[in-house]
Amino acid sequence: MYSLAFSVLFVTFFILTLGLRFWLANRQIRHVLAHRAAVPAEFASSIALGAHQKAADYTVAKTKFGIASLLFNSALLIGFTLLGGLQWLSGAVLAQTGPGMWHQLALLVAFALASAALDLPFEYHRQFVLEQRFGFNKMTIKLWLADMLKGALLGAAIGLPLIWVVLTLMDKTGPLWWFYAWLFWSGFQLLMMVVYPTLIAPLFNKFTPLDDASLKSRIEGLMERVGFSSKGLFVMDGSKRSAHGNAYFSGFGANKRIVFFDTLLARLAPEEIEAVLAHELGHFKLKHIVKRIAVMFAVSLGFLALLGYLKAQDWFYLGLGVDPVHGHGTDAMALLLFMLVLPVFTFVLSPLTSISSRKHEFEADAFAATHTDARDLVSALVKMYEDNALTLTPDPLHSTFYDSHPPASVRIAHLTTAAP
Repeated sequence: MYSLAFSVLFVTFFILTLGLRFWLANRQIRHVLAHRAAVPAEFASSIALGAHQKAADYTVAKTKFGIASLLFNSALLIGFTLLGGLQWLSGAVLAQTGPGMWHQLALLVAFALASAALDLPFEYHRQFVLEQRFGFNKMTIKLWLADMLKGALLGAAIGLPLIWVVLTLMDKTGPLWWFYAWLFWSGFQLLMMVVYPTLIAPLFNKFTPLDDASLKSRIEGLMERVGFSSKGLFVMDGSKRSAHGNAYFSGFGANKRIVFFDTLLARLAPEEIEAVLAHELGHFKLKHIVKRIAVMFAVSLGFLALLGYLKAQDWFYLGLGVDPVHGHGTDAMALLLFMLVLPVFTFVLSPLTSISSRKHEFEADAFAATHTDARDLVSALVKMYEDNALTLTPDPLHSTFYDSHPPASVRIAHLTTAAP
């Protein structure tokens, strides 16, 4: 009875979420095309019509590709759950491994491999058709395959021991396993923030110290003014994969480092680079990073507590197409089912995350305008919007669900009022 009710609830949310995402995507396409013919008045002097139309076409192409991916992934979700895909996969793995920890680890690996294989054509199309069409792809097939191989090996080296610990906690530590798992997961996340910049990121990109003495002096002056210390200023060879540009700082505690994409340095003037960095430093100085980490830990604790309850309920498995008898109701199965269906129930909450993120962006912009010339940040943002082919005219509702940053017109209007 409960399992049927949960199946109905899942299907209801699935249809509502799928319909909402499809409707939002179509709104985005219609809105962007409706404004394709002319550059918005506030950008008319800085963005060429050709660049504006390229951004519109790129946005529409990405959105249409997103619709195709959405429909495919939605079909996979139903196939893995209600149509018995996970039940079959678990049985096939169980026949080879027998019950126990090896079965659970093998089930997770088999699911990961199957998902990656099914997603491979979409990843190829995204990189070598969509990004290539608009001039952003700089990757070769060889580099693409090498990245996948390194990612898979790294995922296995880190992920398998990690999931083994979590599964052991689920099995051995009683009803409060989810709390112990949360403590372990939180510690792991903090550790990754420390080791990622120096141990993991260099496996995929080359990082060299910033050698422009004038720019380095300007940036060090900014860091001194705002009271920020780092382990160094680095340039990343992002151009070997993409023409997109960005800047960020990574690490945690004393291990912080500032990283610039080489594509960004090639495009922006020194004062614009300083303004962009001031925005990123604003996130740090205003404790946005700490706040986001705290929220992430709180949300993960809540979700793990929910999983702790659901994993003991037969209706949770039965309602999603899995018989919890005969070795299928394993802890690994609970993790898989929870991971698969959680986005169906939480997508409607996306605007809450967007609102919080945009508030932080406005605050970081205001911080940058205090420590640099707001006009420099405006000109930098305009160049970045143009170079990354980001549409200046997104559908407001679509943007509310998907975009962590405010629309260009709103963001730049705020900055313009801050300029002297």
